[in-house]
Amino acid sequence: MSRRTTSIIAALAAVPLFVALAGCATASDSTDAGSDSGDSSETVKIGVVGKGDEQWAPFVEAAAEEGITVELVDFGSYEQPNPALTEGEIDLNQFQHIVYLADYNVNSEEDLVPIGSTAIYPLGLYSSKYDDVDSIPEGETVAVPDDASNQARALLVLQSAGLIELKSGGTIFSDLSDVDTDKSKVQVTALEAALIPTSLPDVAAAIINNDFVEDAGLSYDDAIAQDDPEDPNALPYVNIFAARAEDKDNETYKKLVEIFQTNADVQAGLLKSSGDTAVSLQTPVEDLVASLEKVEKDTAEQK
Repeated sequence: MSRRTTSIIAALAAVPLFVALAGCATASDSTDAGSDSGDSSETVKIGVVGKGDEQWAPFVEAAAEEGITVELVDFGSYEQPNPALTEGEIDLNQFQHIVYLADYNVNSEEDLVPIGSTAIYPLGLYSSKYDDVDSIPEGETVAVPDDASNQARALLVLQSAGLIELKSGGTIFSDLSDVDTDKSKVQVTALEAALIPTSLPDVAAAIINNDFVEDAGLSYDDAIAQDDPEDPNALPYVNIFAARAEDKDNETYKKLVEIFQTNADVQAGLLKSSGDTAVSLQTPVEDLVASLEKVEKDTAEQK
């Protein structure tokens, strides 16, 4: 485990936890990226958002070498993989962080669980009109994702950048109603995360999730502001493999997590697909579960 991982985990108990990240695919919607290993005993369907990301081809290949056939099921939005997992259409998904999973579980009264960590990704502010935050004129409009967990995180980025002020000071539950318009430099509007890249020319700047940065014709280096993935408060934003509760001890699934975390080609692909922004982690599962339980509790109390 890296020193960065250890410091983040150690700080978990001392900080408040933050709250983030998709309909269901038919057989014709899924894309089989697996290759039979000849004597493979089982096929595992994994839901993702962005099957073309560089880490997935070497992951499928490495799994096949271990006798596991991986079928990647590609979803077009964040709202789809969790219901698909709940309904048994897929076996695992890997697209979300703990905060998003907690929000889904509480709102849907489900019990999906994390079985392994992947990475933390900084959340960036981008603009096609301005080169830095200070150049954004007062009264301009900035877009943020409309899903609850990512919206809160996005608002915290805008506050850190000096563009807005939040009445509560900022929490995992912050939403547009928390923006103090009299003390904020810009107005904030919420859009579906997948639509923000094409809407970027219509606003001064926008918080764009990593999955959609390149869709906007941008590189990750183009961010004019972002949060700090090394902040201990970021632990609930660790991206995870999620499974149904009854499958939490499945040895094949655990092996797939190990492959993702330790295979050099997978890790290289992860860095490449994130523009070298991903911070890879091997967070103990018990810490992921503890974080999920805390965020679920906090989320339920807000209902």
